[in-house]
Amino acid sequence: MALVATALLASAPAHADDLSRLKARAAAVSITRDDWGIAHIHGKTDADAVFGMAYAQAEDDFNRVETNFVTALGRTAEAEGEKAIWADLRQKLFIDPAVLKADYAKSPAWLKALMNGWADGLNFYLATHPSVKPKVITHFEPWMALSFSEGSIGGDIERVALTQLEAFYGSRQLAMTADEKGLLFKEPKGSNGIAIAPKNTLEGHALLLINPHTSFFFRSEMQVSSDQGLNAYGATTWGQFFIYQGFNAHAGWMHTSSGVDVVDEFAETIVEKDGQRFYKYGSELRPLKSEVITVPYRAADGSMAEKRFTVFKTHHGPIVREADGKWIAVALMNKPMAALQQSFLRTKATDLKSFMKVAELKANSSNNTLFADSKGEIAYLHPQFIPIRDDRFDYTRPVDGADPATDWKGLTPLDKAPRVVSPPNGWVYNSNNWPWTAAGPYSPKKADYPRYMDQAGESPRGLHGPMVLKDRKDFTLGGLIAAAYDPYLPAFARLIPTLVAAYDAAPDPKLAEQVAALKAWDCRWSARSTETSLAVFWGEAMWAKAAPAAKAAGMNVYDYMADRLSPADKLAALVEASERLTADFGSWKTPWGEINRFQRNDGSIVQTFDDNKPSIPVPFTSAQWGSLASFGAKRYPGTKRYYGTSGNSFVAVVQFGDKVRARAVTAGGESGDPTSPHFNDQALRYSLGTLRDVYFYPEDVKKHAVKTYRPGQ
Repeated sequence: MALVATALLASAPAHADDLSRLKARAAAVSITRDDWGIAHIHGKTDADAVFGMAYAQAEDDFNRVETNFVTALGRTAEAEGEKAIWADLRQKLFIDPAVLKADYAKSPAWLKALMNGWADGLNFYLATHPSVKPKVITHFEPWMALSFSEGSIGGDIERVALTQLEAFYGSRQLAMTADEKGLLFKEPKGSNGIAIAPKNTLEGHALLLINPHTSFFFRSEMQVSSDQGLNAYGATTWGQFFIYQGFNAHAGWMHTSSGVDVVDEFAETIVEKDGQRFYKYGSELRPLKSEVITVPYRAADGSMAEKRFTVFKTHHGPIVREADGKWIAVALMNKPMAALQQSFLRTKATDLKSFMKVAELKANSSNNTLFADSKGEIAYLHPQFIPIRDDRFDYTRPVDGADPATDWKGLTPLDKAPRVVSPPNGWVYNSNNWPWTAAGPYSPKKADYPRYMDQAGESPRGLHGPMVLKDRKDFTLGGLIAAAYDPYLPAFARLIPTLVAAYDAAPDPKLAEQVAALKAWDCRWSARSTETSLAVFWGEAMWAKAAPAAKAAGMNVYDYMADRLSPADKLAALVEASERLTADFGSWKTPWGEINRFQRNDGSIVQTFDDNKPSIPVPFTSAQWGSLASFGAKRYPGTKRYYGTSGNSFVAVVQFGDKVRARAVTAGGESGDPTSPHFNDQALRYSLGTLRDVYFYPEDVKKHAVKTYRPGQ
């Protein structure tokens, strides 16, 4: 292997002295692949471990690594052409390479070393794999790590509507899409997190559920350790050098998407005077800042072209659209250096006190955190980047940027945000719902906080979680897994009685059998359940009718379906569901597992599905109906079956004590290469919720090691 590495190095398009340096650096790193293909990386220093981490990720799926940074840097159009120009412009409004390079230069030495190790690991991978052809980034520079410093799926920047950005800077009249208006159904995101105190467990040790709901294959599972004390295991977003959701030997952290308001729009009054543009702020006119942003793109003939945009900014942020004669500026968190520090340093926290010390960086804007440690501490924490605002104003709409009272007034102190620490009930929970039920009766009180602390509200999953936690004192790792896959569907428990009432008021013989079946159903999913199929199809038909009206009424769609949708519409939706099931599958009595399937055909980021190719039945449903285990599936062009692309992605349960114990499963498998044995080797376990043992300690890794090697070998 050493001879092969030497030959590859000799042929790589890079300077020989740099290759010698990278090869010497690789000698300080070892990678062990276990029998699931999961990488366990060890380096002499944290930076060496990061070198190996980046290299191992590239081995498993370089395409996803590069794509994440192409997106983050606003360079997608260089690969995909003109269609991506507006997304790139949106990114470049906030991500400026010149600023990131300056941030890199003034970074603390330890962080700079990590960024250097990260870039070296990726560049060494490219040097030793000349057959891999990057789409855009042929050489990674250390400062690029700052462009993607927080591991959430869908960053704050994506709140800016592309149609309106194009309308403003492209001088076009474009209506917002139904998706941008929030009229289309979106699979609920936000993940599930549960932390259980020792007193509620049989073995007297704290437990943590790590259950991110993202698009499948969005993160890599790995362990990264060093002689400097780093030793973290869990899910890391492709291309990032920190474990985003996971644990170390003493503590664990799980992030769920928060409903806190951290992105605001300011309506700016623009004034032209003496050939210049100003914006009103109090009694003064302030100069409107402008700059030129260049967006390169690949033309239809394959050549490179570019478009230049003069963009505008106020002290609130960049202008992104126009509404009612005002220019709209967007304010959001933009602290890449602090975010990267916080993301990495929390992986080395050993208890709640040290975790909170890292949180003082206040560079987490989008994530609630569920925490547990070996001391028995558990906690629910709200995000740390929460601007202080005047609660008289409604920040769910653009506020008057000319009124200084609407400005952000610093950041909320950590102890002034919603949180729960080791509550008497012995558990904390969140699933992207509001924090007011995070610990049952010991939850934060809504009346004690500004309105902007939550915009998510409650959800069927939010109602479901406490049901499986309340009054339980016998939790184990297995018991927590069972709770995470509890099959109850609270949304249908609420909706079906309204259907029965509608039927009783206007009986229809064509629906008698369907209504009777749903009335007798226990509202629990299973692969064999025909009622699950009927209920889901009925619910989807109702959602299509209710969602636009609910949006117009300012109501939750679930509330609208239950309380406002007419009895006639509910019955009509059941007719529609029955007819669609019969047309597509031959009978409305089709088992759910025949419809709801997991399929992974290739390594593409956007998958293509085929009813004629092998697939696996999945018993759990979309989180839309309150299923804790989430499988966001739908029909695709040419299919009748539903195929999942999001929901449960990485699932782990962790027990903290003298030694940490854990089990986990990943959607599909660790590798993005269809020829790898680890491309789909976890698919069946994933569908059944059968988690495998995690190999955390060196002796366990050694027992299950398939190969150990240095980067480049």
